[in-house]
Amino acid sequence: MSTASPNSSAKPRDYFGLTIPFLDFIGVIPEYAQAGKARIRVDLRPELHNSFQVAHGGLTMTLLDFAMAAAARSIYPKALGMITIDMTVSFMRPSTGILIVEGKLLKAGKSINYCEAEMLNEAGEVTAKALGSFMLRL
Repeated sequence: MSTASPNSSAKPRDYFGLTIPFLDFIGVIPEYAQAGKARIRVDLRPELHNSFQVAHGGLTMTLLDFAMAAAARSIYPKALGMITIDMTVSFMRPSTGILIVEGKLLKAGKSINYCEAEMLNEAGEVTAKALGSFMLRL
């Protein structure tokens, strides 16, 4: 099992204006974050599996969390980031293969933002859903 990131020899990837080494390490590919929506993907590698050879729950939660935060941050041009206040995740089926995660801002407040995200497998089936609230960091 390799501990090297798929992006380890390259410069850090840009995650919608941020450098996030952990996302580089797990191989997250940012697709877009604009107008309160975000989309990322990961090609699931064996190093990211649990003992059942499917996506580890911690990986799933990380991806859902980042997609929601990126969606919320996309409407704040000067935001330094979003801080997770709380997050609830429902695991609906095992996640395998290429995973797509779509985040959406549901309600923007002065400092607290409410979001949702879905993880989909290659067949377009929802494998996990999340709801979360995020504090804006300026």
